[in-house]
Amino acid sequence: MDLCVCEILDKQGASKIRIYTTKKKFKKLVTIIEGVDKAQLDQTTKQLKHKFACGGSAKEGVIILQGDHKRRAVEVLKQLGYPGETIEVS
Repeated sequence: MDLCVCEILDKQGASKIRIYTTKKKFKKLVTIIEGVDKAQLDQTTKQLKHKFACGGSAKEGVIILQGDHKRRAVEVLKQLGYPGETIEVS
């Protein structure tokens, strides 16, 4: 069995990750996650949507999730291997 820490090292090199909510059409809240590495963007989006059982998309380096998931997103990103000190909630 080969042990590879390549994926973990990629995530540790990630820039500052910013999580915030905003209102879209019809006063619906969406959670925006910025700063996720573009190479990991689609996979991270898929895992977050599955964990939160919500819709969403990844566009232009930004993850958009339907609903207010600010607090839970921090814990899930840590579980996915992103360092907690780079995650900022506003």
